Amino acid sequence: MVSLIFMLFEIKTSTIHGTGAFALTFIKSGTKIAGYEGERISKSESARRCEQENPYIFYLNENEDIDGDSPANPARFINHSCNPNCETLMEEKRIWIQAVRDIPPGGELTFNYGYDLEAYRDHPCRCGAADCVGYIVSEEFFPQLRSKQTMTKGGG
Repeated sequence: MVSLIFMLFEIKTSTIHGTGAFALTFIKSGTKIAGYEGERISKSESARRCEQENPYIFYLNENEDIDGDSPANPARFINHSCNPNCETLMEEKRIWIQAVRDIPPGGELTFNYGYDLEAYRDHPCRCGAADCVGYIVSEEFFPQLRSKQTMTKGGG
């Protein structure tokens, strides 16, 4: 795969999932890395596009989402992790990806996608983090999934 280079990161093959974003230089905690760009769409249009398996829909507010499926949005390649080094930040009606800890050159950029528990089994996680819960869900649901895993291992 040909690598695409942006200001702070490049896009190339990822061991987490398909394509990922990797730091080109040291990125200090607190740095805004990229905006999540795309078309602002209504919730009904968002639902329609999700049914067509568009994986780049991002919650914006109660009325709108962003469809990030655009070449102008390299942030769409940032993969999920249960132990992410980035987070999303809403600022002036814009979504930013921001480092939450220092990221060394070559480190893969990740954030928690924040999915809910509805149909969680449809979204297995391959992040490889030591504390991975096995599914792409918001951190608030980690205890519930760990409890389910413990019950399954214990025969409950």
